Amino acid sequence: MGLEELLPAIAGMTWQHLVMIGVGLILIYLAIAKNYEPTLLLPMGFGAILVNIPLSSALTQIDPATGQAVEGVLNVFFDAGIATEIFPLLIFIAIGAMIDFSPLFRNPSLLLFGAAAQFGIFFTMMFATLLGYDIREAASIGIIGAADGPTSIVVASRFAPNLLGPISVAAYSYMALVPIIQPPVIRLLTSRKERLIRMSSANRNNKRISKKALIAFPIVITIAAGIIAPSSLSLIGFLMFGNLIRECGVLNKLSQSAQNELSSLVTILLGITIASTMTADRFIRTDTLIIIALGLFAFIFDTFGGVIFAKFLNLFRKEGNKINPMIGACGISAFPMSARVIHQMGQKEDPYNYLLMPAISANVGGQIGSVVAGGIILTLVPLLA
Repeated sequence: MGLEELLPAIAGMTWQHLVMIGVGLILIYLAIAKNYEPTLLLPMGFGAILVNIPLSSALTQIDPATGQAVEGVLNVFFDAGIATEIFPLLIFIAIGAMIDFSPLFRNPSLLLFGAAAQFGIFFTMMFATLLGYDIREAASIGIIGAADGPTSIVVASRFAPNLLGPISVAAYSYMALVPIIQPPVIRLLTSRKERLIRMSSANRNNKRISKKALIAFPIVITIAAGIIAPSSLSLIGFLMFGNLIRECGVLNKLSQSAQNELSSLVTILLGITIASTMTADRFIRTDTLIIIALGLFAFIFDTFGGVIFAKFLNLFRKEGNKINPMIGACGISAFPMSARVIHQMGQKEDPYNYLLMPAISANVGGQIGSVVAGGIILTLVPLLA
């Protein structure tokens, strides 16, 4: 009896499988040792190990005795939750229930950063088409820059399901690596004088926001988005529905469940299901490295767009009323991690500079902006293809 019969997994192991198992171990290390988005990176890392052991029953395999396919549990989860977009949309309900829009009401001008910081998405789309990707694939790659995993999954599953694995991993990895990626980009674009700018007027703005306004906001946004871009309704609608559950005041138990149990359960399933696409034959390819590099490019240019836009606005603002340019970087969708990073950067420069509230406002705007950007891409790309 040969090795193939006794230990078929070892006999079928290749260096590509070992590389992907190594990738899984790195993701687990980042989740546990560095605490980078552990709820996502740990399931993804463990799933990568699970699917890269040859003949793993977690994936669909052909039974040699009958010649029939035996469905793997991760393939079942993928077909039921990712291909149908159910998992990412349920995550949007949870995110919506977590978001408090009142800081944005107090600083509505900071919503503009949610638009400015999407610059990298469309810039990367154009660059990707020059590299030979078709418009659908380019759009799926560009959306990585939003640092919004669910939006990336929805766009990629519709336009480029063959690229879903590297796109999902890149989107969630860069979202987790915000504390590493954003600070050097911001320091490169700003002077110490700019990083010391205090936004005291924003911090003192504690006016009470009416309950009616907070309830009306998700409804109005959903209707407006539906009229302008009906294709965006599944993204924006689920996000705003989650927020309506939070703000309506009569569904507190459901709001807490959405923020905790729903978020935790779906995140675990989403992370380990994405790993079903992280097989060696799909991942160890030149295309994958290019996609990951383009995703980083998009992420950096989104940060660039937000910071430069803040510096541009300061040209028209009086001394004492200027925006700290670091706030512009919060226009990406990595909520609330980006806001915390910017606040910590401000505290390092000046321990008495409290940027958290304006940073949160811009970050909330970024969450809306990334979903709107995803909706625009879903609407326009089919017309251009």
